[in-house]
Amino acid sequence: MSPSTSPRFFTEREVARHCTKESCWVLMGTRVYDVTAFLRMHPGGEALIRSRSGKDVRQVMEGPPHRHSENARRWMEQYYIGELNRDSVTGEAQTLRARNKANKQTEGERAQQTTEAKDEDERDPYSLCSSVDLDKDLVDWRKPLAWQVGHLREKYDAWVHQPVDRPIRLFGNPIMEAITKTSWYWVPIVWLPIVFYLSWHCYTTLAQGTTRLALSSGFSIPIHKYFFPVLFMMGWFLWSFIEYCIHRFVFHMNPPAHNYYLITLHFLLHGQHHKSPFDGSRLVFPPGLASLVVAVFYMSIHCVLPDILGVCVFVGGLGGYVVYDMIHYYLHYGSPKKGSYLYSLKAYHVKHHFEHQRSGFGITTTFWDHPFNTTIPDEKF
Repeated sequence: MSPSTSPRFFTEREVARHCTKESCWVLMGTRVYDVTAFLRMHPGGEALIRSRSGKDVRQVMEGPPHRHSENARRWMEQYYIGELNRDSVTGEAQTLRARNKANKQTEGERAQQTTEAKDEDERDPYSLCSSVDLDKDLVDWRKPLAWQVGHLREKYDAWVHQPVDRPIRLFGNPIMEAITKTSWYWVPIVWLPIVFYLSWHCYTTLAQGTTRLALSSGFSIPIHKYFFPVLFMMGWFLWSFIEYCIHRFVFHMNPPAHNYYLITLHFLLHGQHHKSPFDGSRLVFPPGLASLVVAVFYMSIHCVLPDILGVCVFVGGLGGYVVYDMIHYYLHYGSPKKGSYLYSLKAYHVKHHFEHQRSGFGITTTFWDHPFNTTIPDEKF
């Protein structure tokens, strides 16, 4: 709702009626918020919000057990829809007056308003998704962002870590824009057949009993087919480390404020995800970009391990990558059961987005955050 628009007023009875999955409202003092779209995104699960529907959540936002960050409060403002009128009689009177006024409108006026509203939606199809002030924001959201962010310079870091619930357009060229978007199901469709085929190939090759690992010029040990699960898990474990390193040192590099190109590169790789963390079309790697990472991963392993042993480790890493992308998508859009492993991962990852952007780099596991001292302080939701 634009600051220049007069707020709508709701009675307590009206607010209380919105307590379902299809329509969920909450209060912060006298301010009314429609958080329906946020239910599945909430790290504590949708049931936690629905249990407080129609109620004042100021104390919950302050904690304990969890005090919400400034980014979380800023994010909340995107769902503001009006003010609470505690005088039910006055509220009902306002509603009645509004209905009478609407009844006095001519059909021509209504048709004109409908046309204007339609034209407005066509001008800005994302206008209902976000509270971004199109006139005051540091970038022009009406244009592709890829070539704008580099000009933010020293303001870029603060801007990119203030998340919004709004789709991002990176490029004006429709083909380039399409390449940067991927639906989650393309990851298993593209990569799982390769994982299954290479797993079968590795197992049957080891089953021939001819594979040996040379430890010295005169000594080698046979590698039995039952070693395949061990080699596979070694690759998976190796991927979890690579996942951590890419996320920490590449995706969260700190581009110099004066370097337009590094800022742009950072935004394309990961900054756009932090700016719009619930843009479902950019939560997994596009297969084209992922294939480059997969190729480098394969060649690196092939230089260290001979022939089929390298493939065994590689396919384990590739399987780990698929699980990584699927878990990452689920952490943003899933509703894991409270107390489960994925529930704790979701809370951990959301805190990384909203409050601790310089820590919490593990996605599928928090294991590597511990030895590298990048863990996020434990808080219960």
